[in-house]
Amino acid sequence: QQSELNSFLWTIKRDPPSYFFGTIHVPYTRVWDFVPENSKKAFQQSHVVYFELDLTEPYTISALTSCQLLPQGKSLQDVLPRDIYRRLKRHLEYVKLMMPSWMTPDQQGKGLYADYLFNAIAGNWERKRPVWVMLMVNSLTEVDIKSRGVPVLDLYLAQEAERLGKQTGAVEEVEEQCHPLNGLNLSQV
Repeated sequence: QQSELNSFLWTIKRDPPSYFFGTIHVPYTRVWDFVPENSKKAFQQSHVVYFELDLTEPYTISALTSCQLLPQGKSLQDVLPRDIYRRLKRHLEYVKLMMPSWMTPDQQGKGLYADYLFNAIAGNWERKRPVWVMLMVNSLTEVDIKSRGVPVLDLYLAQEAERLGKQTGAVEEVEEQCHPLNGLNLSQV
């Protein structure tokens, strides 16, 4: 029952009330039907919405891209053990080969090409820090490829907030997410 679902919605008792909603970074279509009505209603009634990061801001996307890169002059081949680097390279070649068969007719109908999508996800992979390559590889699955083009829940809600004329903001800066991940050593990654 919709009314019995855990809403991941907390109410901060004040006048007017504030809400805190826990999201997940997956295509919104995978979870939207399971978001309870009380959460959707709180979002609709809100005037101001804050997100983890402002994913609609070009600077945020640019800064996220930059923070993933190794220092100038370094490449992944320089920091990964040779056997892991070779396995990674072979796996990415396999993904690139399989990607056309993983794409949906709807994606193809919208002019999304496998090579473009592969480059959008994995382009410049040899310059990325190992932790970001790990996250990238985890998203290069058939299920994830089939849902490309569908915004993640945070982005969907941000786009809806803008469409509805709500004031938006972010509670974190890109650096607050990048620095802890970039601080992991190779054995932790």
